[in-house]
Amino acid sequence: MKKLHLQNHTYKALLQSFTQWLDILGYSKSAYENYPRYVQEFFCYLEYHKHTELKLVTIDIVKNYYLHLKQRPNSITHGALSKASLNQHQQALRKFNEYLKKHHTKPLPIHLRAEKKKENTALIVITKSEIKNLFSITNENYSLKHLRCRDKAMLVALYSLGLRVNEAVQLNIKDILFDKELVYVRKGKNYKERFVPVNNYNARILEDYLYDARPEFYKSGETEAFFIGSQGKRLGSQSFTNRLKVLVAHTGNQTLQEKKITPHKLRHSIATHLLEQGAPIEMIQQFLGHSSLETTQIYTHIVNQKKQENESL
Repeated sequence: MKKLHLQNHTYKALLQSFTQWLDILGYSKSAYENYPRYVQEFFCYLEYHKHTELKLVTIDIVKNYYLHLKQRPNSITHGALSKASLNQHQQALRKFNEYLKKHHTKPLPIHLRAEKKKENTALIVITKSEIKNLFSITNENYSLKHLRCRDKAMLVALYSLGLRVNEAVQLNIKDILFDKELVYVRKGKNYKERFVPVNNYNARILEDYLYDARPEFYKSGETEAFFIGSQGKRLGSQSFTNRLKVLVAHTGNQTLQEKKITPHKLRHSIATHLLEQGAPIEMIQQFLGHSSLETTQIYTHIVNQKKQENESL
C-alpha cells in the first residue's frame, strides 16, 4: 500500500481522535497501530472520490471501497490482499463505527460479510513430543542460565497457559499468583481480563525464572514487567517470536522447522491437546479467553479430523 496523505481536515481530526480513543481504552499495540491505518485508507478513498462528508456515505460507497480493497495489490506479497487482511479492514471500520456511536455520531452503513477462510489451513498443531523437544532444548541452547530459564518460562506462557503473545508481553510480576495457582491476564483481546490456572510443574518454572533468573537481567528491579530483555525493558512480541525461532532451530528437528512455529501455533496446540484429553469445550473457551464458543469449536473439528486420519491408517 502506498503512503497515504489526507487533505480533508475533518477526516484528519476524526482519525486523530479515533487513535487517541483506542489508546485511552488500552487496546493492544497491534490494534492501536493498524486500525487507524486502515481507517485512513478508507478516508483517502472517500477523499479521492470526492466524498467529503462522512454522514453522506452510503452503503454502495462502502461496498465499492471494499471491492477496491479486494482488487488492490498487497505491497508486501505483490498479490491480492489475503482474506485475513480483508477481515482486518472490516474490523477496523466496525471499531471506528463503535467510536462514532460512543461520540453520538451517525455510524457508517457497513453491510459486509466476513471473508471465510478455508478450515484448518492456518491451524498447524505441534505434537506433544515436539513440545517436549522444545522444552528440553532450553536446557542446552545457552550457557547463561538466566536466558535458559526465561526461554522455558516463555514456553510456559505461550503453550501451557495458552496466552496470546500480547498477553504474555503485558504480564507483570504481580500477575503470577503463586499462592492461588493462577495467572491474571490483564490485557486480553478486546481488553477482557481472565484468570488462567497454572499447575505445580509450570509454576515452578515461572518461579525459577522470577526469583533466580530475572534478577540477573540489567535493571531488572526498575520495571514491573515479568518478561524483560537484555536492556531491562519489557520484552516485545517480536522478541518472543524470535526466541521461539531460535529454539526451533536448535532442536534440529526438520519436521518442527517446516511447521514454521509461531506463538499463536503454540496456543492452537494446547487447545487441541486439552480437547484430546477430554477437557470440556466450555472450559477451553474460558481458558483461551474466547468471547464466542463458536471460535473454540474449530478445535473440535481438528480433533475429529485427526481421529479419522488415525482410523484410516
